[in-house]
Amino acid sequence: MNQNNFSESHDSESPDAVTTHSRLDGEPVRFGSGWMSGVGGLILGLVGLGCVLCFQFPDWFTMPQLREYYPLPVIRAMLHLVLVAAFLLGSVSLILRRNKLMGGIAIAMSLAAALLGGSQVPVHGEVTPEGPFLGLDWFLLNLIFWSAVFIPLERFFALRPEQPIFRHGWRTDLTYFFASSLLIQVTTLLTLKPAQVLFAWTTSASWRSAIASQNGFLQLLEILLITDFVQYWIHRLFHRIPLLWRFHQIHHSTETMDWLAGSRLHLVDVLVTRGLTYVPLFALGFSDTAMVFYAIVVTVQATFIHANVRFCFGPLRYLLATPQFHHWHHSDQPEAIDKNFAVHLPIWDMLFGSYHLPRNRWPSSYGVTDAKPPHGYLRQMLYPFLSKSKSARVIAEMDKQQKNRQENR
Repeated sequence: MNQNNFSESHDSESPDAVTTHSRLDGEPVRFGSGWMSGVGGLILGLVGLGCVLCFQFPDWFTMPQLREYYPLPVIRAMLHLVLVAAFLLGSVSLILRRNKLMGGIAIAMSLAAALLGGSQVPVHGEVTPEGPFLGLDWFLLNLIFWSAVFIPLERFFALRPEQPIFRHGWRTDLTYFFASSLLIQVTTLLTLKPAQVLFAWTTSASWRSAIASQNGFLQLLEILLITDFVQYWIHRLFHRIPLLWRFHQIHHSTETMDWLAGSRLHLVDVLVTRGLTYVPLFALGFSDTAMVFYAIVVTVQATFIHANVRFCFGPLRYLLATPQFHHWHHSDQPEAIDKNFAVHLPIWDMLFGSYHLPRNRWPSSYGVTDAKPPHGYLRQMLYPFLSKSKSARVIAEMDKQQKNRQENR
């Protein structure tokens, strides 16, 4: 990858495009142009409107497991600040920018949220303990939390300080982040159900109660060892088998590493990996508490190892997967191809000959060395299911339609 790809803000999805103009409205993205205030207003407007919709339709858009824990007075106070900030940032963008699209949408979303009740919106509808839902609240919580943690972390301890927050491909990865959060009930069901059906006979096994009665910390260590061993071989197969690689290739198509890049996972990749990983955990019968702590650990770890941070962790890097370890897995340099498959524990790579961690070096580029998948969420979802020739035709047609839309603006 050309080092220029880390310079100015990339609103283009093309990895070869070095642009100082927004693809959204064709105007500059430099400081003082109204672009940052427009993007900030859009994000806050989206968060504010999403929160109001969660209040309006809790049965549709909120997770039953989280509802009882929400501190409503605090959320309402924060929602008020978010809507005011979205309106003000949108107004600043309107003043500074010739094209009023971003500022206008930010203001429209904040006003729509206010008209729907704003921070004082009552909780509407009949709330049932369980039932089908879309995890809009889970998406908003994740977006706020991870942005608050990783954006400052990547600014102060950046591996590549010149890499912008809104780097090329950020919209695609944010869409993945949104879809995975919104469909959390669906993915959870599809990954847990196969193991529960196939291994239902183990529910009365004596070993399950013995394992579940162990110390919680010991259970967590056992879960990490088991899942990482299983994921290591699943991950390796996704790299070795051409059919599986077409799905996993999507994850490797990102050419810029940061906390959001880890979200780029094809749905088939997610379902197969998580579904097979859950089989031994269900069969062995680990306690619910240990499973919850594992879910927290794997979420934090998977996000952190993709981050644009320069931490090396000294001797700990030989015991735990670190950003340096996983960045090499994503590198397109010849020395790094098919290396570092482990998610948590590098010992599996050491044992099975796929370990690569130069002492103080980091990769200079990332991505895939074979045919590159298309850009954009929907294209990438379709890509593995199409033949190479058909995929090329579909991509060319979609590129043509997108170009026509841009020319008609």
